[in-house]
Amino acid sequence: METSDKIIIEELKRIIMMQAQEITRLMKKVDFLERELARYTTRKDSNNSSLPPSKDENRPPHTSSLREKSGRKAGGQPGHEGKTLEMTDTPDEIIEHHACFCSECGKDVSGLPFELCGKRQVIDIPTIKQIVTEHRVYRCKCACGHIVESDFPVGVDSAVRYGKNIETLVGYLSVRQYLPFKRLKELFNDIFTVQVSEGGLHCLLNRLASKGVTGYAMIRQKVLNSGVIGTDETGVKINGKKYWFWTWQNKRATFIATSTNRGTTTIDENVSGISREAVLVHDCWKAHFKTPVKAHQLCTAHLERETKYLEECYKVAWPVKFRVMLRKAHKLKDQLTTADYFYPNQQRDLLAIELDNLLADTLNPKHKEMIAFQKRITRYRNHIFTFLYHPDVPPDNNGSERAIRNVKVKQKISGQFKILSAAENFAILRSIIDTAIKNNQNVLHALSVIADYKTN
Repeated sequence: METSDKIIIEELKRIIMMQAQEITRLMKKVDFLERELARYTTRKDSNNSSLPPSKDENRPPHTSSLREKSGRKAGGQPGHEGKTLEMTDTPDEIIEHHACFCSECGKDVSGLPFELCGKRQVIDIPTIKQIVTEHRVYRCKCACGHIVESDFPVGVDSAVRYGKNIETLVGYLSVRQYLPFKRLKELFNDIFTVQVSEGGLHCLLNRLASKGVTGYAMIRQKVLNSGVIGTDETGVKINGKKYWFWTWQNKRATFIATSTNRGTTTIDENVSGISREAVLVHDCWKAHFKTPVKAHQLCTAHLERETKYLEECYKVAWPVKFRVMLRKAHKLKDQLTTADYFYPNQQRDLLAIELDNLLADTLNPKHKEMIAFQKRITRYRNHIFTFLYHPDVPPDNNGSERAIRNVKVKQKISGQFKILSAAENFAILRSIIDTAIKNNQNVLHALSVIADYKTN
């Protein structure tokens, strides 16, 4: 073989090697671009992921909801008990109407005996006006020469101050009804004829929250001593900076706290003394696994939304099978009696086998996010069906999401908190309000009881 031929062959080999490397590079790039394209063609929203509805772009179509059709028509169902205004047996005022003359002949009938033939009632509220109560103290000189002076009642500690009813209403309208300070100020001026500044409103919330600290601590202890505890967290802006609201709650109480971080530091600060026998229900945020409890339950609603996204993204059966398995577990939960949780159960065992088979499936290497989901479930496999072994453990974390969602509603209506103490006041009062609601108590009355508390 001629030297020139050898040179040509070596050059061709070099070119082929370069082309092979370029093909490999381009294939990786195509794979990357296909994954990126999938992200844009199948976007995550509140229906197929843990993203909140506020992050949805142009609102997702209703057809992507996880909720299945019930087959019933919209509106009230047959047998539904209607509601209407009902008359009271004890009206506050009765106005009697008697005819004075006969409409036929014009004779005077005012002196004749009458019998009741009908009645109607009008429900209204009286004109609202502020009431100013003046407290006066006096002094006198005793026969012994000592000057005796009476004292102002506890709580009457300044020349002029707002009373407990105004304090209660400010807390109710701000924390329960989410009114921002500007509109709250306008409401008190226009409806109650009470002149109060935005600074005055903040002071009233400070005063009410400070009285609620004792109840707030009792709520915290009530939650931490329970056997099943749900938890969640959400970001919030305080004067432009990112903070976090956390909640720990059960069926009877809600504890909410503010924090500068989303890590274990907050857990250590707020749930020290938590029951070691408790089951913690959460959305798989890694910090929650540092909580010293007996067991965990991952929110299956979050998992269903994730599998919905994976199904839309990759068009394969694996996420559908996973979601169907979760729904079978939910149906089994509805069928179990209290005694069933403590004895072997064939359906429960079959679900565990089905889960293990899904986790053992070999997935397409190109389906990166689905592989990541499978690995995460494998890591937390023992926390998927905890709710099938404990009668009081729910399969989802909806209770905690409802408890923490109020923070987002408040921020959406009123804007960010301006100072940390305002956020802390909201956490205290919202904990009290949520706990009152869970115990079927009147929220305004509960806040009134707090306002009555004497801090001096």
